[in-house]
Amino acid sequence: MHTSKTALTASALALLAAPVWAGAEVRAVTDLNLRAGPGPQYEIIGVISPSGSVGLEGCIEESNWCKVSYEGADGWAYGEYLTGAVTEKYVPVVAKDSPVEISTVTYEKTGEHDAELGAVGGAITGGLIAGPAGVVAGAIAGAAAGEAAVPDEEVVTYVRSHATEPVYVQGEVVTGVMIPEEVQLTPVPESDYRYVYLNGLPVLVGADSRTVVHVVR
Repeated sequence: MHTSKTALTASALALLAAPVWAGAEVRAVTDLNLRAGPGPQYEIIGVISPSGSVGLEGCIEESNWCKVSYEGADGWAYGEYLTGAVTEKYVPVVAKDSPVEISTVTYEKTGEHDAELGAVGGAITGGLIAGPAGVVAGAIAGAAAGEAAVPDEEVVTYVRSHATEPVYVQGEVVTGVMIPEEVQLTPVPESDYRYVYLNGLPVLVGADSRTVVHVVR
């Protein structure tokens, strides 16, 4: 198991007198990838369950990627889909109006996983996957943020056996987000789905809404 090296920055140390989320237990609002590094092109080393407890070490300054631990594994998760309790109310870990400060960590390239990125096809596009705020707000309000649909096995088999050129978008792919217009979707024959291999995973998308309805794992 690869463990990324992290270090508190001087700016984080200066904030120790303020309320800081450091070593806090947080949770994911939906099934969330645990990656080997802070970005969508890094290997997926696990999946964080909404019912699980996540240890938060900190987040990269001016980035939504956070260093976390989950079920004995250290990795990185997209902070917009992590929430923590503040005075009995759950709030997003990464948010402009967050009532707490987040410890800042840095990512040091070690060569093992970073060398693999050179072989990963597809450049990261500039557009974000739309919808993180809506997914998080719905989960905090108690709405289901999990799978919106369970496709027939024939659909899943088709998608797995007809891989398309991989696309990487800034952010993380979860059920309920919208795919940017610049990303090309491929129809699934005799179904209401389209699909794309996004951020290392095949995802099924509503034909009319461009909303991710199922992540094929």
